[in-house]
Order: sequence, then structure tokens, then C-alpha cells
Amino acid sequence: MDQLRKDENTIKKNDLVLIYLDAKRQFLLQITEKLKVSSDLGEMILDEVIGEQFGYVGKTHLDHEFYCLRPSTADLMLKVKRKTTIVYPKDLGYLLLETAVGPGSRVIDIGTGSGALTLALSKLVAPDGMVFSYDRREDFIENAKNNIERAGYLKNVTFRQRDIAQDDFLERKVDAIFIDIPEPWEIIPKTSKVLKGGHHLVSWSPNIEQVKRTVEALRHENFIRVRVNEILEREILVRQQGVRPRERGITHTAYLVKAQRVLGRQDDR
Repeated sequence: MDQLRKDENTIKKNDLVLIYLDAKRQFLLQITEKLKVSSDLGEMILDEVIGEQFGYVGKTHLDHEFYCLRPSTADLMLKVKRKTTIVYPKDLGYLLLETAVGPGSRVIDIGTGSGALTLALSKLVAPDGMVFSYDRREDFIENAKNNIERAGYLKNVTFRQRDIAQDDFLERKVDAIFIDIPEPWEIIPKTSKVLKGGHHLVSWSPNIEQVKRTVEALRHENFIRVRVNEILEREILVRQQGVRPRERGITHTAYLVKAQRVLGRQDDR
């Protein structure tokens, strides 16, 4: 068992590793042979970390230490190649806890964008679940595919190039729906046809006017327990000279809407 744990914690070729020098110098890299990375603190020969354990401490050619860390889900999300804005981890973490999504879940994600949300969901539903990710734009889907393939969860995602404002969903009886588009209220009636009774829908919008229309649509479509929140984040600096909040934080990013669907038509039963 100890050997198995050690093997699972061994850095292998093509693994994603967070190379950390300090708070300002950190890189999410896929480890390959002959990989070298330069920084102002020196060059790092990174193929030498293959076969070492996560937590390995190396040195640059200028004798500065670097650390090989296992990336968190937030690291994977924030370091995707972006074509759009992404859902922030502070928002997504809260929303995920407001659903029942887990291994084996079937989830719809509307508004693939850069794929940060899709990536987090694909990791959560693994190994046997599936995320059905919808977007109108082929270039967004291709970029998201590359981001998720790099993280190793592509088998848990089915991409749909489809405009749900015009077309119907291809799935039925899914466990959760996540919405990240400018007009969520336009597709709420269609979500009520595919979401399981009692299960969760979450949506986020930057403007309060969007929230009002979304909440009205949810209440009209047999959703209850409709709630809206905003999450603010501020780092605390712990230093020898004193502990205090950082001057800046991640304040408003989006209003978060959560609701659960109840059965309201004969064909639901």
C-alpha cells in the first residue's frame, strides 16, 4: 500500500506540475523530456524531476530553490488558455457545494467559454460521470478541448456546438445545470424539461438586471428555494511585522443564483 501511494505521488512524463519559486513566480507546466524554463531567478532543468515525488525541491542554475507541487483545481482553472473571462474559484467552490454533483453525475454546462468551469466539473464527476458542455462558437470549444485534454479529463466531457436559445438540449434527466451566458432567462424554460426533479440549477451574471430576469423565469418554471449571493475574497498577509488584510481583494465578479426544480407537470411524474 505504501508503494502504491508512492507511485501515485511520483512525477511522470506529461504530468502537470506547479513549479513554484515564490508567490510571483509560479508556472503550471506539463513535464516533458528536455524541458527547460527560464526566470529571473535562473534556469530550471525540469526533465530532472521525472521520477521524483511531488514536493521535490530543485535548484535553478543561480542556486534559487524551486518546488514541484501538485496543482489544485483552482490552479488548473486559473491557468487555462483564455478566450473569454472565466468563473472564479471563489464563486465556483461555493456553487458546487450548493449542488449534489459528484462522481458519476451527468451535468450540463451552458457557455463553454475557455473551459475553466467545464474542467472543474469534469474532474468532479470523474471517473464515470459526464459533462455536456454547450457553446455556439467552434473556436471556444476547440480551445476548451485543448485546456481539458491537458488536464487529463477530456473523456468526461461531451462538447455540443449548439445555441440553446434556438435549439433544444440533447440530454434528459441530468443531475445539475450550470449557466454562464448573458441571457440565462431565455433558456430557463428548456432547462426545466431536462433537469431531474429536486435537483439543482446554478447561474451567474455580472449585472443585477440579469439576475432579476433570471429569478423571475425560475419562479415561473417550477423552481423553488431561489437564492442569490455575492462572494467577496480578501487575502490576509501574515508577516513578522504584523498581520493585516491585503489592500486589494477579489470583490465583485458575479451574482450567484441557485434554485431547485420541483415537479409541476403530468409528464414529469
